[in-house]
Amino acid sequence: MSLDRQQVPAWRPGYRFQYEPAQKGHVLLYPEGMIKLNESASLIGGLIDGQRSVAQIITDLEQQFPGVPEVADDIEQFMEVARAEHWITLA
Repeated sequence: MSLDRQQVPAWRPGYRFQYEPAQKGHVLLYPEGMIKLNESASLIGGLIDGQRSVAQIITDLEQQFPGVPEVADDIEQFMEVARAEHWITLA
């Protein structure tokens, strides 16, 4: 199933995105553990709010990082991984 940029990602119930001082970075907490996110994933994760579409997240980050051509590809790859790992839902 390909990614539709009009879909709206949301963290699955039980998953929480937050900054973790002990990890010196953002993490995704879930009942079975924790995933430390890299800087790119943290920027994307911070925009997943159940309101913004994938297209809106791409636009927001393209505005923050003008001239970086792979921004949209990075976001789509993150969404694909997050969906495959069951971190997010896409509606």
